[in-house]
Amino acid sequence: ARLVESGGGLVQAGGSLRLSCATSGFTLNYYGVGWFRQAPGKEREGVVGISSFDKKTYYSDFAKGRVTVSRDNAQNMLYLQMNNLKPEDTAVYYCAKGPSGAYAYNWDSLDEYDLWGQGTQVTVSS
Repeated sequence: ARLVESGGGLVQAGGSLRLSCATSGFTLNYYGVGWFRQAPGKEREGVVGISSFDKKTYYSDFAKGRVTVSRDNAQNMLYLQMNNLKPEDTAVYYCAKGPSGAYAYNWDSLDEYDLWGQGTQVTVSS
């Protein structure tokens, strides 16, 4: 099983980016998924998660209203649309494979995810 992110880059504040995550080796529709980010010197934090149990989408407060997650189960693809980007959004962004059932604790707990991509760098200039 594997996850490969793409779509990162340099963008000016206020701009948009669409990140992609190509999945392989497992049936995407059967599992929860998440997007996380890690800025230099900071801990990895959740951006958005989708539960395979109740199909709910969970957003971090900083992501609400600016971020949209989508998935194409037929193409085994996961997407993250980010709008109105801010310099503080600068980080490496990761997609992750979650549980096949309900989250045991919280959608943004790293322990909920057992497979991670290599990450894609997003840099937002002011």
